[in-house]
Amino acid sequence: MILCDVGNTFLHFYYSGRIWREDPNDITLKKAHIPIYYISVNAEYERRLLDSHKKCINLAPYIDIQTHYTGLGADRKAVCKAVSDGVIIDAGSAITVDVMEDNVHLGGYIMPGISSYKDFYKDISKVLDVNLDLSVNLHILPSSTKEAVSFGILKSILLMLKHTSSSKKIYFTGGDGKFFAKFFDNSIFDNTLVFKGMQKALKEMEKKPDVQTK
Repeated sequence: MILCDVGNTFLHFYYSGRIWREDPNDITLKKAHIPIYYISVNAEYERRLLDSHKKCINLAPYIDIQTHYTGLGADRKAVCKAVSDGVIIDAGSAITVDVMEDNVHLGGYIMPGISSYKDFYKDISKVLDVNLDLSVNLHILPSSTKEAVSFGILKSILLMLKHTSSSKKIYFTGGDGKFFAKFFDNSIFDNTLVFKGMQKALKEMEKKPDVQTK
């Protein structure tokens, strides 16, 4: 089977240990005979997936985690299902932060990602539309507009993440996850986290006689 995470920018796929992404405007799947189990946060891109492949099963209704959070997205449920205890940070166009303890979701929050922050600055003034310096020194005050914007974006994100992480293990995933992980000693980067959660949900589905997973 193929797993698919339908995001707001790309569709990410997993098959036999391989991960790749596809443009929602140009889905080029060739394995028409293999079923796709997917989760989605974008209804339009989900429709395009369904139009491009005949055997698609929405896995979202089968991803269960213990939480009091209202409106938790399928992508966040999936990464949380993969981690029994720790802080999960999915750093993409938006950054989601969720805390798990003894297989219970304690809560979480959402903040803009690096690219979204950059767009905010551009909307304020054209002067602030600069290429970011991701290697900017975060320990001294900036001395140029480029450094100032880069400093403001990275420092604000990192301070929030460090405030939440405490002593728990931190699991980073998403497009910018590897970059942020290097700022934390007690962290790991795992770009398969969402798929691990989906696989765990699939195993639970197999135990239900009324659900077909083959």
